[in-house]
Amino acid sequence: HVAPVWLQFKGGKGVATFLGVLFGLNWPTALIFCAVWLSAAALWRYSSLAALTASATAPVVLFMLGQGGEAFTVVVMAAIVFYRHRENIARLRAGTETRIGQKA
Repeated sequence: HVAPVWLQFKGGKGVATFLGVLFGLNWPTALIFCAVWLSAAALWRYSSLAALTASATAPVVLFMLGQGGEAFTVVVMAAIVFYRHRENIARLRAGTETRIGQKA
């Protein structure tokens, strides 16, 4: 999903794939990911910030649940999500990121 060949290595930011893997690894963490994303999106109205917040939360939750091996995998995945969101992060810092519901 992040860089599919059929889209010339251009694609999404990996958030949906991240969530799918979380459901496979540890479904309670996936549900927490969803709750964090929804809460952050409702609070800040930025999809990118919600995705980054949820992605950063997931490995912490796994560590707290004693799932260190799974947490390492999720840390790597979160790093990919953060890397793919680097332009969004720059826009967030500049105050130019589009909010949910705002015309692009």
